[in-house]
Amino acid sequence: MSDTQHHHAHVVVHPVVDASPPFRRVEILGTQVGKAYSLVDVVEFCRRAGIEDLDVETSGNVLWIGGGPHQWEAE
Repeated sequence: MSDTQHHHAHVVVHPVVDASPPFRRVEILGTQVGKAYSLVDVVEFCRRAGIEDLDVETSGNVLWIGGGPHQWEAE
């Protein structure tokens, strides 16, 4: 894979916000891209940013703050 095809994603998924429904803010490369209500939303934000081959559950390029990829309810 060439350097132009390889993405060095820097995705940050913030803690769950206790709202109705609960959500997590998502940043990609320092820009807030939206509210995720599920893991599917995080994947979609990455796809829209051109990051399609990233396993958001296991990649070291994704920082999960306040719970991992399966934490979608406020504690």
